[in-house]
Amino acid sequence: MTATVAVLVGYLATLAALAIWSRKETHSLKGFYLAGKKLPFWVVAFSTNATGESGWLLLGLTGMGYAYGAHAYWVIVGEMIGIGLSWGLISRRLKRLGDDTDSITVPDVLAAKFADRLHLIRSIAVVIIVVMVATYVSAQMVATGKAFSGFVNVDYKLGVIVGGIIIIGYTFVGGYKAVSYTDVVQGVLMLAGLIVVPVVALQAAGGFDGIAVTLATYDPEFLNMFAKLDGSGAGLIAVVSLAAIGMPFLGVPQLLIRYMSARDEQELRKARVVSIAVLFIFLMGAVTAGIAGRALFPALADQEQVFPTLASELFPPLLTGVLFVIVLSAIMSTVDSLLLLASSAIVRDTMQKILGSAKSDATLAGYGKVVTVIIGIIAVLVALFMAENKLIFWFVLFSWSGLGAAFGPVVLALLYDKRTTGAGVAAGMLGGFLTSVIWVQFFKVGAHGLYEAIPGFIVGALATVIVSRLTD
Repeated sequence: MTATVAVLVGYLATLAALAIWSRKETHSLKGFYLAGKKLPFWVVAFSTNATGESGWLLLGLTGMGYAYGAHAYWVIVGEMIGIGLSWGLISRRLKRLGDDTDSITVPDVLAAKFADRLHLIRSIAVVIIVVMVATYVSAQMVATGKAFSGFVNVDYKLGVIVGGIIIIGYTFVGGYKAVSYTDVVQGVLMLAGLIVVPVVALQAAGGFDGIAVTLATYDPEFLNMFAKLDGSGAGLIAVVSLAAIGMPFLGVPQLLIRYMSARDEQELRKARVVSIAVLFIFLMGAVTAGIAGRALFPALADQEQVFPTLASELFPPLLTGVLFVIVLSAIMSTVDSLLLLASSAIVRDTMQKILGSAKSDATLAGYGKVVTVIIGIIAVLVALFMAENKLIFWFVLFSWSGLGAAFGPVVLALLYDKRTTGAGVAAGMLGGFLTSVIWVQFFKVGAHGLYEAIPGFIVGALATVIVSRLTD
């Protein structure tokens, strides 16, 4: 316990130092929300990965490996395709469009080309972002509570409060620049943890052969990635749904904003290589750790505690403390970005653009800090009243798919289809978002669990194209 706390204190001191170092950039909206668009490739790459993966990587995805075995490797297939397409199809074109239109937020980019006097595009985008971010951040706060209770035996609610204070604090002080550079620290820690823990766990379980023998007694198909492809429709849907988890990489605003913050397009080319390589290690390590954990600790009451269990049982206290910090890093690297995303939607898009505030840039940046704190506090309060055993993996996927389906199709249309209209963008956002939400509520169970991003993307794309053609 003492060693873990010591490591945590050292980690927090590092975050505080980065926040203080970054504070000079926070006196303008572009500085507070986009670090002045001056980030180098290695920061963009690690920030993209750390932000995209969150607490679901070390708690949710390891838990899925623990529960479903090799079937979870389909998540890796889908995410690698998704991130590859995002970097290849979107990053440089979005950066160019963002610079040409002096955009700070994704709604800025979506509205820039259209004479939207009623601010319909921005209004729809803001509502979607705020609703989904509230859900997303609350899920990450739940992950924070689980991490504290799993590693240092701290009460879940106390863990949520402590984690919330830490994240809100350095985001408030340092803005996007602090968030991005802490993402680098957090991303490097995550990379180290997802190499070391699976390797040690595999060795402790007797290697791949030992794991195969142990898990065969539980389920002969547990290590068969293709077991679900048995010719049934339900099996095919199960595989396709996991692979489709990578689709939202094409549209979630917290990742798109990373492309806009790069120094130039050349930096994005280099960032793409680093990002894709590191993400593969992230994902392989997480699922493999979960599978090894099933062989070592087959009776865990909560599957999402497999990573904390591996850390506390297989490593000495000092390294357990480091692994605890790694889990916190995964959570924090997403929450801070989501807080800024929601704050920018309220201050930049709503106050400055929709309501036409005449306040100075510095004053609005100050408002952004206050709004960031308020949103963070609300998320903490929601997490305190959420069920502690709520599965982070599925809860995060709901938010991930809602954002991806709302923005992915319209961003692609805006970048590649010159006939896209403002009405088409508005219809596409609404269609994708509402379809993903309605699908979860009314159709998902009856459709063998088909992942909501799939119908969401289809409807979003069709709505964008059809309405654009009708209003061209």
